[in-house]
Amino acid sequence: MSDVRFVVVTGVSGAGKSAALRCLEDLGFFCVDNMPSALIPKFAEIIAQSNSNMNRVALGIDIREGQFFDRVLTDLDTLEEMGFGYEILFLDASDESLIRRFSETRRRHPLGDSASLSEVIRGEREKLSVIRQHADWCLDTSTMNVHELKEAIATHFAVPKESKRLAMLLVAFSYKYGIPPESDLVFDVRFLPNPYYVQNLRSYTGNDRRVKEFVLDNSQTQEFLEKLKSLLSFLLPRYLAEGKAYLTISVGCTGGRHRSVVIANVLKEFLDGLGQDVRIRYRDIER
Repeated sequence: MSDVRFVVVTGVSGAGKSAALRCLEDLGFFCVDNMPSALIPKFAEIIAQSNSNMNRVALGIDIREGQFFDRVLTDLDTLEEMGFGYEILFLDASDESLIRRFSETRRRHPLGDSASLSEVIRGEREKLSVIRQHADWCLDTSTMNVHELKEAIATHFAVPKESKRLAMLLVAFSYKYGIPPESDLVFDVRFLPNPYYVQNLRSYTGNDRRVKEFVLDNSQTQEFLEKLKSLLSFLLPRYLAEGKAYLTISVGCTGGRHRSVVIANVLKEFLDGLGQDVRIRYRDIER
């Protein structure tokens, strides 16, 4: 098996592929956008024969390839037969967010405008459905800004600075808007006391001291946190032993503003104390 590893970045137009490639480039990947998939095996061969220290490569592939796109998986199989590992990152977003982005940027969809934008997006999804099924990581960017996208990419692909550390992302979310598809572990905290029903707490978030005290000053919360910390203390060294480099833990409540934020913050303090590399994202706190 070659030491060179490939990340194939693909997905629906407007979901953030270019931003993802820029972030990977910042992480030290050699990035090539819009390379015809038929050239991937030859490109890999050239890299392997060179004396460069290029061992992480990101390739942007999308629907602009036209007829070449139909053979992407075949060409990737050839890459694997040559001894190269690869991972597929598929960037997705809701139709609503894609339509808004194309409208705001006044960009033309790569498949043209002979039909309505909704129909074009639907057609693109159909063409991409097979490669999406083979993706190692599907990242939904519907609610992300460019900075949050870069943070998610960096957490996933950054090489941990120490062998005993995981690159971790904590996501506080609302079940109303769906479970973050990038989640490795999901914890539902909707059983905890809800500050939303306390009139003088409703307008605040879990980052406010009063909301934090309300949620944590409860025997159920304390018992839950004790068991959750014990579970993570058990899991993390085993994930590391298995070779896992990154982990996304999502904590969900009804609105994504109170309980999930409090619990995610407590987990961050706990994981920081274990020496892990932890970032946090409040996905739905402004909704």
